[in-house]
Amino acid sequence: MQAHANWEHHLLSLAGHIPHPSTRPFFSYWAGDADLRKAYQQAEVITAKHSKSFSLASGLLPEEKRSAVRALYAFCRTVDDIVDEVEAKKDRDFELDYWRTVVQTASTSTDDLVATAWADTLVRYHIPRHYALQLIDGVARDLSQTRYQTFDDLATYCYGVASTVGLMSMYIVGFKNDKAVPYAIKLGVALQMTNILRDVGEDYRNGRLYLPREELITYGIREEDIAAGRVTDNWRQFMKFQIERTRQLYEESWAGVKLLEREGQLAIGAASVFYSGILEDIEKHDYDVFSRRASLGAFGKLRKIPSLWWKLKTH
Repeated sequence: MQAHANWEHHLLSLAGHIPHPSTRPFFSYWAGDADLRKAYQQAEVITAKHSKSFSLASGLLPEEKRSAVRALYAFCRTVDDIVDEVEAKKDRDFELDYWRTVVQTASTSTDDLVATAWADTLVRYHIPRHYALQLIDGVARDLSQTRYQTFDDLATYCYGVASTVGLMSMYIVGFKNDKAVPYAIKLGVALQMTNILRDVGEDYRNGRLYLPREELITYGIREEDIAAGRVTDNWRQFMKFQIERTRQLYEESWAGVKLLEREGQLAIGAASVFYSGILEDIEKHDYDVFSRRASLGAFGKLRKIPSLWWKLKTH
């Protein structure tokens, strides 16, 4: 799509060269290692606690890959919590550097369960380390940047905190060739934009406004309007535009699902369908993302299963 050309090209350059999917030998499953099992179990606990959608979608994978994807989630969640919850700069810097070292060495000499599971996953699935390092830098960007002027700027942020997760997930679920890369990037941007649209009110109260300033100005929306949680006609039109673009990204990314190994198609497709359903909930509640947090709920997710099967069959 021509309107995406600038940011898409830039994000592909950030992704860099994608090694061919590994023809790795089968690794004996880690279930016999009690310490490693405990580490992966902790990753599952973190995933279940913080993301019902991710937990449900990853549950569609075979056990080994399911555990690895949840180790990836636990790593991402832990890094995100460092940025959001550790107040002293020197402590944040120390902890983020610790995770950079874990990624670079794929090892840990501590009793850190999340690091143990993540280091094993990195090696087991030959995940390119630079994606994990880009994710750490992307999450850390929240410490220095709280506003975005253009959508191109915002898309770069989305790449760092979400598309990198998709690219790493590809190595776990399996992919056929590097043609899957631009689709993984688009899906990451769509997922993160969904988070951003859902969390406008919460993010603003935490001092962050991710919505592109240029587009806010175009629709006549001021920061004071967002601070006051005003759902005006201008706001509705602005949100309609944001949701339409995000939906288009979801739709365009579907071609990439078919480039994944078959057992990964259902899980990644489910994540796409579940998250895109949040957009419907925003619409259903008149674009009020200030006084409530949009969600799909367990029943809403179950209702999406038929459309998931249809998409997998027809795309």
